[in-house]
Amino acid sequence: MPKFVFLPTDLALCAQLLVLALYLRHALRTPLLRQTWRYVAKDAAAMSAGVVLALFVLVALVDSIHFRPLLPPAASASAAAPAAAASGAATPAAPVAAYSTRTLSLLDLLLTGPRQEREKTYSVPLATHQFSKESMLQNGVSVRDFPRLQFGGKHLTAPESQWGADVAQRSLQGLAGGALVALLAGTLLVVRQARVWRVGFSAVLPTLWRGEVAFPVRAVGGTLLVLALLVGWVAALWPHYHVMGTDQTGNDVLFLALKSIRTAVVIGSLATLSTIPLAVVFGILAGYFKGWVDDAIQYFYTVLSSIPSVLLISAFVLMIQVFIDKNPQMFETGLERGDVRLFLLAAILGITGWASLARLLRAETLKLGELDYVQAARAFGVSDFGIMRRHILPNLTHVIVIVAVLDFSGLVLYEAVLSYVGVGVDPNTNSFGVMINGARNEMSRDPVIWWTLTTAFGFMVALVLSMTLFASAVREAFDPRARAFRVRPLKAPKAPAANGAAP
Repeated sequence: MPKFVFLPTDLALCAQLLVLALYLRHALRTPLLRQTWRYVAKDAAAMSAGVVLALFVLVALVDSIHFRPLLPPAASASAAAPAAAASGAATPAAPVAAYSTRTLSLLDLLLTGPRQEREKTYSVPLATHQFSKESMLQNGVSVRDFPRLQFGGKHLTAPESQWGADVAQRSLQGLAGGALVALLAGTLLVVRQARVWRVGFSAVLPTLWRGEVAFPVRAVGGTLLVLALLVGWVAALWPHYHVMGTDQTGNDVLFLALKSIRTAVVIGSLATLSTIPLAVVFGILAGYFKGWVDDAIQYFYTVLSSIPSVLLISAFVLMIQVFIDKNPQMFETGLERGDVRLFLLAAILGITGWASLARLLRAETLKLGELDYVQAARAFGVSDFGIMRRHILPNLTHVIVIVAVLDFSGLVLYEAVLSYVGVGVDPNTNSFGVMINGARNEMSRDPVIWWTLTTAFGFMVALVLSMTLFASAVREAFDPRARAFRVRPLKAPKAPAANGAAP
């Protein structure tokens, strides 16, 4: 049995999921929060983006289950046991379990083929030959030609004539499989909804298609269909080709991009959560007590904001790296060493980036402190801590949620910039910034090696854009100045009539 490894970022992701589950439970039990999130669920763009975000988070979670494989017993130990038994000697003690020095994740296990099938150097997407020419012997004559890839298209006996038909056939099979899976999933959902509404199948489908429910069925269904087609196409071609090519060292680029998703999710989520405690404490204290407390806190975050953030973060990262290099005995594998740096980088981004949120919370607290119910609480002798906990903090929740969701995208981009300049994550840790940093010299080559940069850029844009669209809907729903639903309350969806008529 493998030895499971719990990295700091793994535990942080699990803690975040637990907090999210508790918040969802609280939101479902609170009428106002339930109504607010219902408006987010009605936004077609937000729900489509939420589907993409859920896929990214799922990949990050699968990549966060780490273990060290159990090594097979040594040949000498396995051969000594039968010999000892034949000679009548005492049974030797069971060998001590030995584990690999390399830590793998569940995603590595699922994608063993792309992870292990390493070529010599660059190859274009879906290629069967290497990107650059090499000197080779053909019939005793030295010629320069494109060598055949070791794994890409290895099933083809005549790549020049078979490649096009093989790629087209497998692409059609993958698209058909993805469409079939999407159709089956949609059918199951329609059947379930028909049972909930207690009507026939034919009555549910037109109602959902016309969008007569408080949920963007067509937008979400279209997004799921596109994702199913894309996943089906990749699943059909990836066992036989490098779908997005290989990099300079022959690694599969698509595999590296999938491994980079976890780093982006960890940086965005953990750094955002690291920002909130300091911003909430200092922002509320400054706005509530005013006077010298406000002056001291303002002076502190003004000085912090005046220091260039890149230089401040670089100094912290270099100090961490010196500590890691001087204490190698604290880490059993290279992945654990890189994960500690990733965890501390996320914490540093949060610790150095709380000033803007603290300013917003201070301004809101100054306004809330003058309201009648806060003044009444003071008059009745409620303690300052009780007022801040029961009257100030609950009314700042919408600001915290909006800023936290909006900051996620910025932090993902920030990590890419830091890794590009060499002060981000560990070089052995997969991230979009590391991929872009490795590809910057490739764009100056002739011909241009475009696929590494394009893949990293495409995945990063998809993650940031989906989070931005979702954050926009959250801001409109939670911002009191944009709550049009207070004047125009949301109507609950109606089930279709039993005879199939529209509601």
